[in-house]
Amino acid sequence: MAPIGYWGNPTSTLDWCEENYEVTRYIAEFWNTISNLALLIPPIYGGWISWKHGLEFRYVLCYVFLFIVGVGSWCFHMTLLYEMQLLDELPMVWGTLMMIYSLYEVHSPPDKINKLLALELLIYGIIVSVVYLAIRQPIFHQLAYGFLVVIVVGFDIRLALTGKCEIWIFVVASISYSTAFCMWNIDNVFCSELITARQLLPFVFRPLTQLHGWWHCLAGYGTYLQILYFCQARMIHRKEPCKIKVIWPFLFPYLGPKKQTIQ
Repeated sequence: MAPIGYWGNPTSTLDWCEENYEVTRYIAEFWNTISNLALLIPPIYGGWISWKHGLEFRYVLCYVFLFIVGVGSWCFHMTLLYEMQLLDELPMVWGTLMMIYSLYEVHSPPDKINKLLALELLIYGIIVSVVYLAIRQPIFHQLAYGFLVVIVVGFDIRLALTGKCEIWIFVVASISYSTAFCMWNIDNVFCSELITARQLLPFVFRPLTQLHGWWHCLAGYGTYLQILYFCQARMIHRKEPCKIKVIWPFLFPYLGPKKQTIQ
């Protein structure tokens, strides 16, 4: 029987492939919890940079939603309570809706609000939220969220075809998120095999087998890059010189000013 920790028996509809309360009685899934730092630190910086560059508030909100997802996921994996699960999953849907709106409006006039698109996305978010609260089936949330991710990728490709953005950032974001999705699936499908293999390893190496934690790290990194990608596109549309720069060796890209060539 799994040990009962500080938060009691899990009430969530999902319990991931990490032994509960193995590291501390105060955190149900230790490694799945702290790996959410990848969803907390980058959006704080990205949101501040977007605000500093004077981008429309919708772009700042994309980072805010990514941060909220990180907070919700932290609370979910720390407690395995159903209420905290909702704090993780529902912001994933609403944050992706905000990304779709921001991507679609990359080349819109300043201060223009697409009321029809906003209404359509709002209705979708409300329907998904209400239905999910009613049926409490994780597969419904995963399909509803996955459908939005496919739309985002389509808009990304359309933006890439304009040839005005640094395509490498989109490529890296796609590879990072795709790898994360593969790890998420392996963690779900081959959980028993992973647990068996994990027990054969020295304790210091066991965290490396927590594939759901890798999902957090790589998906968080990929989503941060994705937002950065269309933030740069928006600045280019506004004819503001900018360039994606990288902090080495941390592989942390950010949006910085582009040096002007003296004629």
